Amino acid sequence: MTTLDLEKSIVETAYARWAPIYDAVCGPVMLKGRRAAAEAARAVGGKVLEVGVGTGLSFDDYDTSTEITGIDLSAPMLAKARARMATGRYPWVKGVQEMDAHAMTFADATFDCVVAQFVITLVENPEQVLSECHRVVKPGGRIILVNHLYSETGLAAAVERWAAVKTRSLGLRPEFPFARLQAWSQANAESILVERRKVAPFGIYTLVTFERTAAALAA
Repeated sequence: MTTLDLEKSIVETAYARWAPIYDAVCGPVMLKGRRAAAEAARAVGGKVLEVGVGTGLSFDDYDTSTEITGIDLSAPMLAKARARMATGRYPWVKGVQEMDAHAMTFADATFDCVVAQFVITLVENPEQVLSECHRVVKPGGRIILVNHLYSETGLAAAVERWAAVKTRSLGLRPEFPFARLQAWSQANAESILVERRKVAPFGIYTLVTFERTAAALAA
């Protein structure tokens, strides 16, 4: 299965359009996946980077056991996140920045955990973004992804291939396979796959966790 990656310009344009309605449309649909990712991040605790923080929908899913920094490519989405922060309800959110996840400005080994919710299938170069997440997470730290991943076989796969053409301009890519994530990890000597599981109740989303191995300390 060949997957055509999304261009950065498509994603930026699409999510500028999504910003006014994103919370109402996507919030309820993505609730279970979002909470599963945040729960896994809270289990790690410490400094957490949210890649693709969007409008800050996930802020409610964290607590004072974490220190959240968010980045996103979309200025309109970040404006809504900053408005959320301004309410004072989220003291654990330290800041959000407009930043391209392909080339983050953070120093190596800055965060205890990196979370990317409904992001990795949408970026222009998923492998490069994964490598950046790996770079900025500490040895022993985790990269937590949650996404809909390509079904690969059967009717669902056929529908996803059809939908891929129709939804590309919306900044969506329903036909992204797990095999790409796995291949990235296998090619990286300092990364191991810790977990891959369907998120209840319907298994629409998959939670994937990688760990930056302690071997990185010797590098």
